[in-house]
Amino acid sequence: MDFREIEEKWQKKWEESRIFQADPDDREKFFITIPYPYLNGNLHAGHTRTFTIGDAVARYKRMLGYNVLFPMGFHVTGTPIIGLAELIQKRDERTIKVYTQYHNVPEEILLTLTTPERIVEYFSKEAEKAMKMIGYSIDWRRKFTTMDECYQKFIEWQYWRLKEKGLIVKGSHPVRFCPNDNNPVEDHDLLMGEEATIVEYTVIKFRLGDIIFPCATLRPETVFGVTNIWLKPTKYVLAKVDGEKWIVSFEAFEKLKYFDKKVEKLGEVDAEEFFGKVVENPVTKEKVPILPAEFIDTDNATGVVMSVPAHAPYDYVALKQLAEDEETLKKYGIDKKLVESLKPIVLIKIEEENYEIPAKEIVEEMGIKDQKDEALEKATKIIYKKEYHKGVMLDNTLFPGVPVSEAKEKVHDYLIKNNLGDVFYEFSEKPVVCRCGTKCVVKVVKDQWFINYSNEEWKKKVLEHLERMTIIPEYYKKEFRNKIEWLKDKACARRKGLGTRIPWDREWLIESLSDSTIYMAYYIIAKFVNSGKLKPENLVPEFFDYVFLSKGSVEEVAKKSGLSREVIEEVKREFEYWYPVDLRSSGKDLVANHLLFYLFHHVALFPEKYWPRAIAVNGYVSLEGQKMSKSKGPLLTMKKAVEEFGADVTRLYILHAAEYDSDADWRRKDVEGLASNLRRFYEIVKENYLKEPEEMTTLDKWLVSRMQKAIKETRDAMEKLQTRRAVNAAFFEMMNDVRWYLRRGGKNLVLILDDWIRLLAPFAPHICEELWSMKHDNFVSLEKYPEYDESKVDEKAEVAENYIRTLLKDISEIMKFVKDAKEVYIAVAEEWKREVAKIAKQTGNMKEAMKVIMSDERFKDLKKEIPSFVKRLFKEGFDFYEIDERKVISEALEFFEKELKVKVYLDESKVPEEKRKAAMPGKPAIYVV
Repeated sequence: MDFREIEEKWQKKWEESRIFQADPDDREKFFITIPYPYLNGNLHAGHTRTFTIGDAVARYKRMLGYNVLFPMGFHVTGTPIIGLAELIQKRDERTIKVYTQYHNVPEEILLTLTTPERIVEYFSKEAEKAMKMIGYSIDWRRKFTTMDECYQKFIEWQYWRLKEKGLIVKGSHPVRFCPNDNNPVEDHDLLMGEEATIVEYTVIKFRLGDIIFPCATLRPETVFGVTNIWLKPTKYVLAKVDGEKWIVSFEAFEKLKYFDKKVEKLGEVDAEEFFGKVVENPVTKEKVPILPAEFIDTDNATGVVMSVPAHAPYDYVALKQLAEDEETLKKYGIDKKLVESLKPIVLIKIEEENYEIPAKEIVEEMGIKDQKDEALEKATKIIYKKEYHKGVMLDNTLFPGVPVSEAKEKVHDYLIKNNLGDVFYEFSEKPVVCRCGTKCVVKVVKDQWFINYSNEEWKKKVLEHLERMTIIPEYYKKEFRNKIEWLKDKACARRKGLGTRIPWDREWLIESLSDSTIYMAYYIIAKFVNSGKLKPENLVPEFFDYVFLSKGSVEEVAKKSGLSREVIEEVKREFEYWYPVDLRSSGKDLVANHLLFYLFHHVALFPEKYWPRAIAVNGYVSLEGQKMSKSKGPLLTMKKAVEEFGADVTRLYILHAAEYDSDADWRRKDVEGLASNLRRFYEIVKENYLKEPEEMTTLDKWLVSRMQKAIKETRDAMEKLQTRRAVNAAFFEMMNDVRWYLRRGGKNLVLILDDWIRLLAPFAPHICEELWSMKHDNFVSLEKYPEYDESKVDEKAEVAENYIRTLLKDISEIMKFVKDAKEVYIAVAEEWKREVAKIAKQTGNMKEAMKVIMSDERFKDLKKEIPSFVKRLFKEGFDFYEIDERKVISEALEFFEKELKVKVYLDESKVPEEKRKAAMPGKPAIYVV
C-alpha cells in the first residue's frame, strides 16, 4: 500500500468538500487553538507533536458532535526573521548549512530569501503545505500573519485598552538586551539561552576602609552567618560605582555599564594583595577575613562571594580544604590557625530535621571531598529548597522566628534601605546569544514601555481564574500559580524588528511575545478580512469595543467604521458564538511566557465569560536521543517525516511517543515498526470488511467485549488528553487482540470493524477514510465516535479467553523441558475445589472462609486437604474459578494442537495422581510425554 497516495486522495476530498470550515450553528461549539508557528524556518517534530495533539482533539470532539473551530495563523513579528535575512544576505556559512541540511531548503531558493518579506512568503507557504500534508483539520479561511495591516489594527486596539487601564507603564527595568541590535530580546530572538531568565542578586557591601567588596548572593538572609569572603586568585577591577569604590571582576565591570549606574574604571588590582585582610560585615559589624577560592566564577554576578559554611556546601568544603592546603596558605601568607578558627554559624532551623550544621552533614552524607565535585551543586539545591520552604530564622539574626521565605525579602529590603546593599542582575543560564550572533547582557532600560504584570490586583484576578480553569496535566496548575506570583513587569517595546508600532509612541514597536496574547480572538475577525468584508480602514477601536466588549451602539460603530450594521452584527454574533477558547493546547516551553500573558491579557481586556477555559501542556521532542534545535540542528521537519513515513504513521507515532509534559524521542527504528503495524491493520480490515457477519461464537463475544473496553479506555484517555493511552488502547492493544482472535481461528472480524475504524479516525484519519469508503458514502471524519455499550461486555468470555492464553503459555513452558514431546494430557481440578473457591471468594476473608467451609457437610471428608488448599487460594487468587474449564478446554483442543504441534487430550486418567491432586481451579494439571 502507498500511504502517501491514500493521504493525498483524502486531503483533496476534505478540501473540496470544505468539511473543516466551521461556522456558527445550533450545535454546542468547541474552540481549540494551538500556538501559531514562528516563520523563521520549516515546521519540525516539536511543532508536529503539539499540533497533532490539537488536531486529534479537534477530530475527536467533532466526532462527538461538537461544532469544532480549529484555526491557524503565522507569527512573524520581532527580530529573528530580520536577523535571518541579514545572515542570508551575508552568505553566512553556518546559516546556509543549517537551512539546507536541516530545514531542507534548496540552496538556490535559500539564497533568494534576503528580505523579511520573502522569508515570510516562503515559509508560510511551506508551513501550510506541511500542515495539509499531515492532514490537520484546520479552517484555513482564518489564516493571517502578524504583519497583516488588519492584525496591526487589532493589536493597536489591545494596547490602547491596556494603557487606559494603567497596565502599560514607563520606567526602568532589567531586560535581556542585544548590544548589537540595541534592543531588548525575547525568547524568539535568541540563538541560545531561550530559557534564561533574569535573576536578581542581592549585593552586600562588605568594607575595607573606603573600598567596598560587593558580595552578590541569592540568600541575603544568611548574612548573619558569614565567616569570611572569597576572591578568586586573579586580577580584579577597582571601579567607581555611583561614587563608591568597588572591587569587582572584569566581567562584572562590563555588566555594570548596562545597569543605569555611573561606572568608571580606576585601575586593576590583584586579589592576592587582599588575602588575609579583614572586611566588616555591614549587618553584624563583625570583622571577617578575605580568603582565596578557585571555585569562584568571575563571570557570575560580581565575582566577590560571601562565605556561610553552615548553610552553603561549597563554602564548607572550600574552608575545610583550605585549612589542609599548606601550599596555598604559605603562598598567600595566610595563618592556618585563622582558617581553622572560622567555625560555621547556624542561623536556620527546620523542625523535622536534626541537622546540627546543615552544610556539613549533607556534604558528609553525599561523600563530597572536593570543591570541584559536581555533587556540590545538587547539595546546594537540596539545602536551599528545604530551608527556603521549611526553615525558620534563629535568635542570632535580626528576624528570629520568621520563615526563611519572608526573611529573605526583609533582609534584602533592610540592606537597600540603609545603603548597605544593592542589586545585581544576572542570567539564570549562559550563554544567552542573540540571533545576530551577539552575546546578550542584562540591561536596565530607562524610559522603556513595560506591561505592569506586577500589578497585585491584576495578578489576584488571574490567580482566581486559574483555580476555576482546567489545566492538563492537573499538577501543572501549581507551576502556573508559581509563575504568575513571580511574574514581574516586562518590556513590551523595542526599536528594531517587524511588528506593530505603539500607537501613542510610534518610535517603538510592540515586541513579538507581547503582540501574541489574545490573537485567538482575531481568528473570528480574520475570516471576514479574508472574505473582503472587513478592510483596515473599517477596524477602528470602536469596532473592536463593540464586537469584543459590547460597548457602544451598532449605529455609532457603523458610522465610524464605514461598515453596514449587518456586517458588524454578523461579526459580533460569530465572536459571541465561538468565544471563549475551550482548549489551548501548547508546549511546556510557553508556560513561563506566552501562556501566562495569554491569561493576563484575557483577564484584563475581556468580560469574564470570555476568559480561557482550559490549557493543556505537552513536552518536547528529541531526535534519536539528541535535543533538536531550529537554529543549530539536528532537526526533523514535519514535511520530511510525512514524505518518508506517511502522515498517519507520523501522527500515530508522535501521539504515542510520550504522555503530557514528558519529552518524546523520535526513533527511526520504532517509526518503521509502527509503519509495519499500520500496514497490517489496513490489510486485515480490507480483507474482512465486506464479509457478512456470521452467528456469534464465544470467541466472537470475547472480541466484541474487548472492543467495548477499548472504546471506554480511548474515550476516557481523550477526555483527559492522554493521547499515548488513547492510541495504545485504540491501536496497539486492539491489534494484539485482533492478532490473537485470528490466531484462534476467528472468522467474524467484521463485527468490530465499523467501531475500530471510527475509534482510530482522530489519530490516523487518512487510512480510516480509505477503509470506511469501502462500505460507506460519507466521511468517517464526520461520523459519530463509537460509544461504550456495557451490554456488549462479556466478562465470562474474556475470562475464558485469558484462561486459554494462560494454559497455552503454561504448556509451552513445560514442553521446553521434555525432549521430543508427542502428547499433552490435561486434568482440571476436582469439582469440590471449585465449590470451595466459590465460598472463599464470596467471604473474602480466609478465617471466615474456613469457618463456613468446615461447617459444610459436603466437605466433611476433606478436612485434611481443605486448609492448605484455601491458604493457596488466597495466595494465588481466584482468576478462573467461575468458568467451565472442561468445556473451554474441549472447544480449544484443536487450537492447542495447531499451536503446539502435538496431540492434546483432556484426560484425567493419564495424568499422574500427584499432579492431578495439585490441580487448582483455573490451573489444571499438565502432563507432557
